[in-house]
Amino acid sequence: MGFLTSLLGHFRIGTGESVDWDQLEATLFQADLGSGTVASIMRLLREKKQNLDADTITQATRQEIGHFLPEKTTPLVTTNTRPIVIFLVGVNGTGKTTSAAKLAYFLKNQGHSVLLAAADTFRAAAIEQLSSWGQRLGVEVVKSQYGGDPAALCHDALAKAIRLQTDYLICDTAGRLHTKSNLMEELAKIKRTVRKLDPEAPHHVLLVVDTTTGSNAVVQAKEFHSAVTLTGLIITKIDGSGKGGVAVSIAREIGITPLFLGTGEGISDFEPFERNRFLERFL
Repeated sequence: MGFLTSLLGHFRIGTGESVDWDQLEATLFQADLGSGTVASIMRLLREKKQNLDADTITQATRQEIGHFLPEKTTPLVTTNTRPIVIFLVGVNGTGKTTSAAKLAYFLKNQGHSVLLAAADTFRAAAIEQLSSWGQRLGVEVVKSQYGGDPAALCHDALAKAIRLQTDYLICDTAGRLHTKSNLMEELAKIKRTVRKLDPEAPHHVLLVVDTTTGSNAVVQAKEFHSAVTLTGLIITKIDGSGKGGVAVSIAREIGITPLFLGTGEGISDFEPFERNRFLERFL
């Protein structure tokens, strides 16, 4: 049962004027859809108030979400001339390092060569964690000592990827608060540094978002987008809370949509975003 359907099971639905519209609105807000999306859904439901039931609410939500989420994601770009550089960015605790490993596993299973860069040099545990994943997956990890310069590390990793003609370079950057301007500037520095080797790098900047983040995820996305220009989202922990409304909120506010979903703790619990599958989980 989807998260929203579960919520509606606790909501008393009447017909016409007997509906508690305030309670219904609060129920929709619990799904982390954001104020704009909730307002649109409420307008649709008020138009259908004489025939309001759980199915009507679910269909109205599906209709509204459909305006902002693509049916399927565009595959990650591949070329024959250079490595595709992917930055994973986000705040602390969203699952960036695990997502980097899962993405590497996914791409390797698609027949691509992959190089990982342990660019979270502020946490020795992150370097060790990615190194451990690399050994398990048979994927080389470029790393430096704890406290090293992440921009220099990503530059060296890209130089190696170019030399080896690797298909993808995935850079696992440090978690950082979007409110810390110096840390956001560091991300911009990493971007400038890799562009010395490839003017179009990074080709993808994916914001890793935890479904439990709630409405603050939109603020995070706006700040990261301003600093490094996001190209997509990885939504993690969707198996834990069942919520995915943050994806809708971000898509509506800044037009950045999910590319992948983290659906569990296993290395293979990672899949390309498909709207219908997402809606089945959510609704």
